[in-house]
Amino acid sequence: MLKKTALVTAVSAAMVLPAQVMAQEVTFDFYGSARFQVESVSPDGADSYTGTRDAYSRIGFNAEYAPAENFAIVGQLELPLDLANRKVQDPANGQSEDVRIAMVGVTGDFGGLYYGRQWLPYYNAIAFPVDMFSSFYSGFATWASFRVDNTLSYYSPSFNGFSFAGSWSENGGPGNDDQITLTASYSFNDTTLSLGAAENGFSTKGRDYGVSVMHSIGDWYIGAKYEMRDNNDASDGDKAANLFVSYNLGQHTFKGMIAKVDNYGGDIYHLGYDFQVRSDLTLFVDYYSEDEGAAIAKEARLEPFADFTNNVAGGSAFAVGARFDF
Repeated sequence: MLKKTALVTAVSAAMVLPAQVMAQEVTFDFYGSARFQVESVSPDGADSYTGTRDAYSRIGFNAEYAPAENFAIVGQLELPLDLANRKVQDPANGQSEDVRIAMVGVTGDFGGLYYGRQWLPYYNAIAFPVDMFSSFYSGFATWASFRVDNTLSYYSPSFNGFSFAGSWSENGGPGNDDQITLTASYSFNDTTLSLGAAENGFSTKGRDYGVSVMHSIGDWYIGAKYEMRDNNDASDGDKAANLFVSYNLGQHTFKGMIAKVDNYGGDIYHLGYDFQVRSDLTLFVDYYSEDEGAAIAKEARLEPFADFTNNVAGGSAFAVGARFDF
């Protein structure tokens, strides 16, 4: 995982920009999001508990320098803030992930080319359409890698609704194998259809294939995905299917998802309610259950992925929290 060196590298890269570039307009957009929940959890095979948990708080900035029309040099640095444990770390992965994003790139009429730690195209196209909840328990019903170090990615412009993307990550797969992802999407009206493939390592030739759909109908939103594994191990043929639906009623948003993910959560049920107090403040209530270990931690404030074998169990969780964006 990328550690403090990512911050040093990002700062050093900014310091070596030519003086004439620094003298011109380089725009910075600083942002943050504090997300915190109180939860009551019933893990399978362990004592129930009530505690607190961070829900992916973060702080960071975007930078952009546009030396010509329709061309820009961009960068982003984003750090995770585990408010429950008062540490700069991811609440799921612990101190093995103390930088969320650290990347630079160029954008223009040709699309976008980026390098560094970043979101992968496969996640963006296949898993994101159902990753819509506000609590810590959002986003687990997939095998997709989210953000990976040493990644070179390309996103094409739209060609009459069609677009494609791809990435190569050095040492980004299981066993530090290189990882490749490829996606293709077609958007029309309020619908987006996507296909994707993620090669998890050249040595095993393990692949995930996925298809997804996003569709809006007035105040309704529907997201769905289906994934299948093609691996040279016991997980070969595993499937993951998700259906997410939400309805917006003024300040209120009601959410629901059912999913079945082989060997990672099993049968999953997720319900959520968001109340938008104002544009920068949202209160949320979530209920989440799984019958196989994926997201439910055995103890309060424990980072489940820090020691997946010993830290995670199936079970259920009820969470009440708040999100403040700044």
